[in-house]
This record gives sequence, structure tokens and C-alpha cells, in this order.
Amino acid sequence: MRINPNIFKAYDIRGIYGQDLNEDTAYRLGRAYVEMRSEESGQTDFTFVVARDMRISSPSLKDFLIKGMVEGGANVVDIDLASTPTFYFAVANFNYDGGIIVSASHNPKEYNGFKLTRAKAVPISGETGMDILRDKVLAGNFNTVEKIGEVISRNDILEKQVGHDLQFTDLDKIKKLKIVADTANGMGAQYLEKLFAKLPCELIKMNFELNGNFPNHEADPLKDENNNDLQEKIIAAKADLGIAVDGDGDRIFFIDNTGRTIEPAIIRGILSKIFLREKPGAKIAYDIRPGKITPDMIKEGGGIPIITRVGHSLIKEVALKEGAYFAGESSGHFFLNLPIGCFEMPMIMILKLLEEFSQSGNSVSEYTRPLYRYFHSGEINSVVEDKEGVFAQLKERYNDAEINELDGVTITYPDFWFNVRGSNTEPKVRLNLEATTKELMEAKRDEVLKIIRS
Repeated sequence: MRINPNIFKAYDIRGIYGQDLNEDTAYRLGRAYVEMRSEESGQTDFTFVVARDMRISSPSLKDFLIKGMVEGGANVVDIDLASTPTFYFAVANFNYDGGIIVSASHNPKEYNGFKLTRAKAVPISGETGMDILRDKVLAGNFNTVEKIGEVISRNDILEKQVGHDLQFTDLDKIKKLKIVADTANGMGAQYLEKLFAKLPCELIKMNFELNGNFPNHEADPLKDENNNDLQEKIIAAKADLGIAVDGDGDRIFFIDNTGRTIEPAIIRGILSKIFLREKPGAKIAYDIRPGKITPDMIKEGGGIPIITRVGHSLIKEVALKEGAYFAGESSGHFFLNLPIGCFEMPMIMILKLLEEFSQSGNSVSEYTRPLYRYFHSGEINSVVEDKEGVFAQLKERYNDAEINELDGVTITYPDFWFNVRGSNTEPKVRLNLEATTKELMEAKRDEVLKIIRS
């Protein structure tokens, strides 16, 4: 099978199993990863973590990945089934040299892929080595190795992670809340089960059985239609809060007691406020897509807003460079920058929010209602032939605005603002627009879309 070079994305490797990638790809990636890490560091004695998600093809891909790493001379710690945050924790907390998890995140069942890190769980992305890996994997010519590595298994990582994350809360401040959680048959079930066993809350579980066929719905809570059953269950059970997790467990979404999905920008703002209480004056990073409530709340909390490009690996890089304590992406990735590393820590986010909502004296919907200050279009994709041409037209049409070109084009007026950026892999641009009124949002959304699609 010919390996599809387009599987090497900006933030990970991802494609259709058996069509774009297979076990040979996994083996070559193992060899390429060890070789690249050796060339860039001069080091030869490595210990890497390998994990996998619950997809049908993941066990065999993991086995061939490990075979490639070991035959490349590296030692491997196999933690097997794990969420992506648990994989990151394993790499970072135990000072391993890096690692790879076999996962295609929230993609449909026919997909699979790999997320890669260096030490401290620092991601390998399109700008930090993915092109080198792509060229090595496609060429398939690897250096001769004198000594092959060894494999050891560890099954204590999740327990250690839960213990680590519980240090960030005061359990006495969390009330006996009723929580409904839907993990879409994905990896988030692992850590939610272990975490809530330690909490005074009642957990109502939905789709917690690991199943790589995703029999109930797609494992992407960013699409609100995937949260319909959860929203109905929250209302029927008279629950206090709902939690939705994506396929590999690194993105989390929260639904209030009325069944309304809380905008990630609002969750990010609440978490910013919480973390700023703990670290006054801290820097907080967030991506450039509209979600103005976030910088509002960072400033109100006395923090320093740091704006980044879109993408979990890019946000982590900026958070590390700037020393931001907390960072959040509009798509549900929430990071803490701790001495062990900077990566998604969903259990800490859950604990902080449970404590905050418990102590507020209000229901979650009452707590969040005042934070819906703006009206958001949602992300709208348009197929275009010339992305740069679209950006040029927008800059010309709105030339009296504040214009930022950090990631695509961001246009800002006092009463509406929007970002249009290109897809990394498709002939598409993505519009996110926000305004101070619903009417203005709808009018400007349609106006901008007309320009994009003309």
C-alpha cells in the first residue's frame, strides 16, 4: 500500500486505515521517530511512551509502532489503552523522552493516526519536525542499529494521574452534584470513571463502554447535534451539569442544567478567573477565533491576555514561550502549564468548575447567564479556490477596521469582529464572527459570507 503523504497534518498524523496508512506506516513511523530524535539531540539512549485508543485498528498499529521503535534502538514503555491527556501525563510526569499515541481523536471509525511528543509532552507539529518524519517515513531507508531496545508495560499511570490532579482541589468544597457524562464510547470514560469514584457527586454514565465503532454517535462534542441525547438526559434526570468528551479525551465540553451547551469561550473565561485567583497577574493564552468573553474575563481578573494562532500544539508552544499559566482553545482544549509540562488536563478543569459551581450558590445556568454578552456565528466553512484572494478582498472591504494577520485575517470593529482562516488540509476557509447583538451578528455573518463565496 502506498502511504498517503497528506496524512502528515499540522498537529498530528491522521488518515483512513487501510487506505492512507497501515501497519507498515506505523513501523516506519517508529523507526523514523527514533532516528529523528537521535539526529536532533545526538542522544541514542531513549525511553519512549506508547499508548493507543479503542479503535479497532489501534492494537495492531501500536504493535508495529513499538516494533519500529525497538528495532530503531529505543526502549518503550507500553501503557496500552489511554486517553491522550493520560498519555501526555505519562511522558511528562515520569520524565520519559517523548512518545506516540495511536489515535484519530474524534474522527469517524474508519480513521486512525498518531500524536507525537518530545520530552515534557511538548508536541511535534508541522513546524517542529512533522515534515522530517514525513520524508523519512515515505523514503523508508533507516540506519543500521547496533542494539535493539526493550519493552516494559505499565498499568499504574491513570491512578497516578488522578492522584496528581486531585491535589488541585479541595474536595470539601464540592457539593453532592448530579452529573451526566457522555464519553461517546471513547477514552474519556477511563479517567471520568476513576475521578468520580473519588468525588461526592453522583455520576450518570452515558456511552462509557469503549467501542471503536462509535455505535451511538460521533465522538465530537463541538458539533452540538452529538450532544442531543446528553442534553435530554440532563433535563430528564434534573442534573446539575453535563460533561461531553471527544474520542481521545483531550477536549471537554460542559452543558448546563437546562441542557444548553456552554460556549467554550465562556468556560475558558471562568477557568481564567479561577486560575487568576491562584496566580494573580498571570498570563493566559487563548486562540484568535472570536470569543471575546475570554479576554474580557482575563482583564477583569487582572490577568494578561496572550493571543495565539489556532491549534493545540501552537497554543502550547506559545504558553511555554510566554510562561502562560493557563491556556484554552475554542474547540475545548484546556491546558495548564506546570513544572512537569504544558498539556491538556481535563480532570483539573472539571474539579475547578465543580468547586466553583458548588460554591456559587447558583445553578450552572444562573452562573453562566450573565456571561453570554455576545452573539456568535459558530464556525462556518466555505470551499474556495484562492484563500489568499479571499483574505485580500476582506482586507480591502474592511480597510477602516483594526486588522490582524496572525492567523488568516481578523477584522475588528467596536460592535462586531471576525476571523477568517484557511484550512491546513483542504481548499476551505473558516469564518467565526461575533457581535454585540444577534441582529448585527446575522447581518454581518451574511455580508462576510457573500464576500467569501463571491
